[in-house]
Order: sequence, then C-alpha cells, then structure tokens
Amino acid sequence: MTESLRRNGEYEHANPYQGPHQHASSPVNPEWPPPPAQPPGNHPTQPLPDMRSEQPAEPHGRRPARRRGPAALLVAVAIVAAAVGGGTAYGIQELTGSDTVASSSTSTNVVPSSQKGTVSGVAKAVSPSIVEINATSNAGSSTGSGVIITDDGEIITNNHVVSGASSVKVTTNDGKQYTAEVVGTDSKKDLALIKLQNASGLKAATLGDSAGIGVGDQVVAIGSPEGLTGTVTSGIVSALDRDVTVSTDEGQQQQQQRQGGQWPFEFGGQQFNGDTGSSTTTYKAIQTDASLNPGNSGGALIDMNGNIIGINSAMYSATESSASAGSVGLGFAIPINTVKADLPELRAGASN
Repeated sequence: MTESLRRNGEYEHANPYQGPHQHASSPVNPEWPPPPAQPPGNHPTQPLPDMRSEQPAEPHGRRPARRRGPAALLVAVAIVAAAVGGGTAYGIQELTGSDTVASSSTSTNVVPSSQKGTVSGVAKAVSPSIVEINATSNAGSSTGSGVIITDDGEIITNNHVVSGASSVKVTTNDGKQYTAEVVGTDSKKDLALIKLQNASGLKAATLGDSAGIGVGDQVVAIGSPEGLTGTVTSGIVSALDRDVTVSTDEGQQQQQQRQGGQWPFEFGGQQFNGDTGSSTTTYKAIQTDASLNPGNSGGALIDMNGNIIGINSAMYSATESSASAGSVGLGFAIPINTVKADLPELRAGASN
C-alpha cells in the first residue's frame, strides 16, 4: 500500500494560347494552333475549357502573381498532416504557437512545446491536478493522493485510501483545503471516486490511453508520500500486465492503516507488506521503477506528454516494518483505461 499515516492567392489564368516568351504587343501566330484539351485520340471534339470566364485576365505583359499568406501556408501544412499523422501535428503547434495540440493518437500534448519530454515540464503541467487526501476512520487516519478529473472537484483515488472513512479532507497543490464526500467505491479494482464540496475552477488532469504505453517508456509519478505534498519522481515502465492481488476486506484495510499504512498485496506467489486476508481480488497492473512510497497511493503515473496513464496503488517493500519501508524500484499502478471503464459505476454510487 502506498499510503501512510500520514500540457488570397490570386492566380492569373493565363491565356493558354500565348507562349511564355511572347511579347504583349505581338499578335498570336495563326499558324500555331492551341494544344488539344486531351491527348490525340481522346475525345477529339471536346473543346478546351475557357478558364478566362472564371476570372478576368490581367493586362498583357504582367506576370501571374503568386501570393502566399499564412492562411495558405497552414492549409498546406494541414494537408501534409493528414498524410503523415502525429509528427506533423507538432509542426502545426509550432506554427500557431499553441501549447496544447491533439495528436493523431488518443494522446494529447499538455506539456508546453518548450518543455516537451522533460520531467520538469510534466511536473509543472500536471502538479495542479494532484491532491493530498487525509482520511479519518475508526482505525485512525491515513494519507494518500488523488487525481482531479473535473474542474468542479471529482477526484479518483484508491479504495484503500478512503475505505471506511468517516471524514475526508483534501488539500490541493496551491494549499487550499476542502471537505470531500465518497461518491463510489470499487474494492475489486481498488478504485474510489470522491467529490469536493463547493469547488470550482480546478485544473482537471488529462486521462491518456494506457493501451498505448510500452516497456521502457519514461514516466513521472506525482503524489504525497509521507504527507510531502506534490512530490515528483521519475522512471520507466518496467513491465506490463502484472497480476497484483489486493484485499477487498474493509476490516483488513483498516487494520493495515492502524499498523502503519502499508498496503498488503500479493505478486508472483508472494505476499508483501503484510497479510492480504482471505477476501482478495486481482487486477492487471503497470509496473514502474519510479519511486513510490507510503502516501503515493491514488496519485498519478504520467507519460511524458502529461497524460495520466495509471493510478499508483502498491509498492514493494523489502521490510515488514513500515517505519523503515521505502521504494526499491518496484511499484504498481492501475491502468487508466481500467479507471475510465469503471467511472460510470463509480459516479452512479457503486459501493462494491
């Protein structure tokens, strides 16, 4: 468990009968007939279209004007973008000066172009969407993290962060504090949706596509380990589709909160951070070596474009003592596609 006790051109249609070097005052040589509209043998009786009827001809002697303004240039770039995909979308971003451009995939660049691909750029763009959660229950209090998904205060977190909570307090990145209520929970996927009271104008995170990530992709994790709000770590996706087994027993979860906030889970046939109990569920997780510590639960795993690709949920600890537990480069996150699929039920008040 990673909780703790605490981005007009105008074209002259030149006379096709006039040669390129013919002087304006020279008459057309009647011995030079106009070229046929089609190659010989193809529709010999079809007349040559009179292009002059569409636009008046310029006075003789003036070269056709080819003016290209910014609008024409953008049209040309857009045509190329349709042919080559997302790479050109970044080119359009540079031409227009826009900081947010949707690519040809389901991913969106929410990091400014000047900081694209940097940890600092991701942190600056996404940190305002990550919160600290303090939940109080009969078992005591615990600290976790959450991700804002609507500007009026819907927040995704782990079920084990708010399980059995009698009160939930949330602190945003800018230090504002809110009271929150639990809207829906899903212990089988270790997900929960909470809603801030009297909140507006918050910065919602961009939910990405976890199906598009690969082993070796760089990622950033943001959360509140040990109550240290807005902590940023980075690493890579070290594996995909890991079977992680967690407890669905609320009593077991509260017991772990009382003992230090370590979230027990099973992986590879072994148990970590304590006993998961007899009531468990297994989900497919993203494995990362980005440092996760108690309190990161419910926080964000982010790609280098600033999209949320996972909700951090579990960390391996080589020790049974929460006091000396720390990241050893083996953490797990719930894929964001799992979260998106579960949102309708959570919003409807699910409590399974």
